[in-house]
Amino acid sequence: MYARPMRVKVRFAAALARLAAAPQLTLDLPDGATVGQLLDRLAGEQPELAPALGAALPVRAGSHVAHDDALADGDEVALLIPVAGGS
Repeated sequence: MYARPMRVKVRFAAALARLAAAPQLTLDLPDGATVGQLLDRLAGEQPELAPALGAALPVRAGSHVAHDDALADGDEVALLIPVAGGS
C-alpha cells in the first residue's frame, strides 16, 4: 500500500531567505521525518543554504524544536538566525 508523504511548510528568516530559492517552501517528506531530516533535505536540494543551516534555529508553533523531534503532516517550521546581544 502506498503511503502518502507528509507535507511540511518551511519559512525562512530574512537572512536565510536571501539564500533560499523562495522565502517559503513546501516539502513532501516521509511519514515520521524529523527536523534533522528536513534540514538535511534542504541542504541537499539547496547547497547555498547548507552552511547557514547549521546555525539556524528551527521553530514550530512558537517553540524551538530539536533536530530529533518528529514532524507531522501540515507542520510549519520557521528557520531563524539567532541574534546575540545584550549590554
